[in-house]
Amino acid sequence: MRASKEVNSEKLRVKSGNLKHKTQNLKLTEIHVSGAEGLYPLSEIQRVVRRYIERAISHPRGRPDKIILSIEDIKEKPKEIESLPVRTVHSQAPSEAKDIAIKLLKAAGVSEKAIHAALKLIKKGGLRGASLISAEKAERLEPDKQRGIRASRLGIDASAFRLLSSRLSKHGINTDTVKEALILASKVISYKDIIAELCISDDLSYTTGYVASKKFGYIRIPSIKPKGSKTGGRAFFVREGIPLGKCIRYLERKPIMINKISPCRGKVSIDEIINSPYK
Repeated sequence: MRASKEVNSEKLRVKSGNLKHKTQNLKLTEIHVSGAEGLYPLSEIQRVVRRYIERAISHPRGRPDKIILSIEDIKEKPKEIESLPVRTVHSQAPSEAKDIAIKLLKAAGVSEKAIHAALKLIKKGGLRGASLISAEKAERLEPDKQRGIRASRLGIDASAFRLLSSRLSKHGINTDTVKEALILASKVISYKDIIAELCISDDLSYTTGYVASKKFGYIRIPSIKPKGSKTGGRAFFVREGIPLGKCIRYLERKPIMINKISPCRGKVSIDEIINSPYK
């Protein structure tokens, strides 16, 4: 599901004699309001469609002008994977959060050059999908630099979903935002040549980002940006010289289903995380 609306993206202020400035709209731009996807059995489709529509029309970003729903019959049996373990690091300000993200990514095997390239892209914004960045040389590898890469065809089975909800509830983070981000990150990191992911939401009111990696799992980083900031995006860091086509096909086309849930913990220090790697 993808919901969007048109907004005025450019305005011109003109003077007319002694009259006050007059504003003229020049251009309408479509902006993203809400999105969701998952893998479901046929018997669940009607319920899920109703839930997606309700989510789109009641989103804090406002009511959309357009809601597009796509339903596809997936023939390939999904690969079953385990979710990443969840921890939340102590962080109270964007400067502190940024330093934590850099420290986590460097410890996971990403070069400082690649990290700063990703942060620059995310700050600039406008990327519709994720950027694919080589972890050492910081080269952007996605074929379409505007579209980016979209991790898709991902889901979680019913029993795993219930267990995940229960474990997240113990820490007060059982929300669609957290669960959907964790499912996506778990698929991304399950690919053998992806080292880590950095994500900052472009939602104006959501200020918790994350770093996901093979080494540390899924680490939530509160206050990674100021409230009201439009900054946001995600980057996948990959090993040098990988078969790019295989990686992109896995992310965008390979169906993945989470059937096992890793431990979910509360807030911990960055030192505890660094000293207690996942793998």
